[in-house]
Amino acid sequence: MSGGRAGHSARRGRDRKAEVLMPAPGRDRFGPGDAPSVAVVGGGIAGLAAATGLAERGARVTLYEREESLGGRLAGQRTRLADGSEVTMSRGFHAFFRQYYNLRGLLRRTDPGLDRLTPLPDYPLRHSGGLTDSFARVPRTPPLSALGFVALSPTFGWRDLTSMDARAALPLLDVRVPEVYERFDHVSATGFLRGVRFPEAAHHLAFEVFSRSFFADPRELSAAELMLMFHIYFLGSSEGLLFDVPDEPFPQALWEPLGDYLRRLGADIRTGTAVHGIDPLDDGGARVRTGTGTARHDAVVLALDTEGLRHTVAASPGLGTGAWREDVDALRTAPPFLVSRLWLDRPVRADRPGFLGTSGYEGLDNISVLERYEGEAARWAARTGGSVVELHAYAVPEGADRDKVQDELLAQLRRVYPETRRARVVDARHEWRADCPLFTAGTHHRRPTVTTPHPWLTLAGDGLRCDLPVALMERAATTGFLASNALLARWGVRGQVLWTVPRAGRSPALRALGTLAGRHP
Repeated sequence: MSGGRAGHSARRGRDRKAEVLMPAPGRDRFGPGDAPSVAVVGGGIAGLAAATGLAERGARVTLYEREESLGGRLAGQRTRLADGSEVTMSRGFHAFFRQYYNLRGLLRRTDPGLDRLTPLPDYPLRHSGGLTDSFARVPRTPPLSALGFVALSPTFGWRDLTSMDARAALPLLDVRVPEVYERFDHVSATGFLRGVRFPEAAHHLAFEVFSRSFFADPRELSAAELMLMFHIYFLGSSEGLLFDVPDEPFPQALWEPLGDYLRRLGADIRTGTAVHGIDPLDDGGARVRTGTGTARHDAVVLALDTEGLRHTVAASPGLGTGAWREDVDALRTAPPFLVSRLWLDRPVRADRPGFLGTSGYEGLDNISVLERYEGEAARWAARTGGSVVELHAYAVPEGADRDKVQDELLAQLRRVYPETRRARVVDARHEWRADCPLFTAGTHHRRPTVTTPHPWLTLAGDGLRCDLPVALMERAATTGFLASNALLARWGVRGQVLWTVPRAGRSPALRALGTLAGRHP
């Protein structure tokens, strides 16, 4: 099968109904002397995927990254703790689900067997009322996954299932992109759940945890995004809720090896270099402005976060049409979120999981025990006898007192894991950010797409409109490859083969049930 260098195509996982997306036909790579110069602006997942797709085909890639390291929102920085230890601080826990085919394909460039990812055995979800859901024993293949969840869940039983509005819930059985946005984007996630009479406890556990993965309040999040998540992880894919995590901090495990790989392909990686604007040229292509000068490129990929894209387009008056610029300017970021990492002087209990999703704990959304899976944390814990614990709070209200939020997370940790009440905090690091895309109900139609009014300019990132069932990190990787594929097709060069979970309900029976709800929610 063509696409990618030998052995580098994205791969289907265990799901035999996963779908392949073939690139436009063309030659294998650029010939001697005809390789175009392409600027990739942004060194996160989307930018790294775009740069990889282009450099593997022989394009002359210059990757501009504002920060000093690659990885974007999954970058990391070295820091020294109060005890003298050097460690890596990042935004912490991210689940690399098995259905992230294109992201995992990107990582295989430097880790063919994905040996630098390690599995976690469960995705436990706990409500403050005392009930905990586990997905470890739930079957992975739909519809057995849903039936198994009902049979095993303490928060969602058969009585809850019969009390739901079946007709209102039927569209979950046949989620299609982009139709799901046409039908449900104007509804909030909370409004949809109330409409189907989903039980409150299971609402908080099985859905709110997913919706808050978008760093958004479910009262504002588009129901279409929530339904897409349900399709990707539960009813549309047989990969299930199993996931892996890097066995070392993000830079060491993922981005430094990928940066070295791109350099070997001839890419010029310019970290610490912010792009101040893009000026289109009359003969095609553009000049990229940085703090040290300008450079001409035949094509440009803007792989930026929401504010970065808005700022760059605003500073580039020659880009796009008026309507396109207005749509870019209309993009918004999600509310602030907090990642607190605590180095404790004693261990948490041995049976505490590597990851625990939480709900009803005063803003605490999850707890990770890093030494369960990350080598750097495990070495620190072994040397000191302590634990490295990470706390996440998503969608923190604007204007909240940051010190109070940090203190509240620590208090909730002590509530969930009482043994930490006796622990001394050796040191702590707190990451406050507000740079994730916001998917408010009713805004999907205005989101920009990979292609733009200029044939030489493409976009990539998890905030774009993409007519495939992908989300979060997988949307970033997929749009990165789609951005490079679009440019390569223009030059008659074949791009990257991509995979996705099924783009509709998995079986004719489920699809038939899904259509019973009609064409409107």
